[in-house]
Amino acid sequence: MDEELRDEKEHRDYYNMLHAVSDAQHGIPQLCPCGSITKETVDEEDTYDYLPGKTYFVCKDFVNDGLHFRQPWIKAIQEEVERLKIKFYEQEKLLRECEALKAQVRLLLHRVAALEKEKEI
Repeated sequence: MDEELRDEKEHRDYYNMLHAVSDAQHGIPQLCPCGSITKETVDEEDTYDYLPGKTYFVCKDFVNDGLHFRQPWIKAIQEEVERLKIKFYEQEKLLRECEALKAQVRLLLHRVAALEKEKEI
């Protein structure tokens, strides 16, 4: 019974780690979940027409067990660009809001100056 529970726990931990790895593969990976760095590699066997092969971001200690990164370069770059676009649009929205607030502050300053002039008279 204990051995079955131990095996079940090991399998559950393994599948939880697989799930975490699959969820983590967004954008350009810096570190693999195993703790190793990722590097760019070119798969020479995967050639198309005259192109020399596909580029991948691969874990330095890659083993094909599902717990390490091997992500196509183009997919990582596309996701990173999409992430940066969203960030850019958010910053642009904040900038517009700041410009609107600046205009309101200027209007309030003009009103305060006008009220001070009226008070002096």
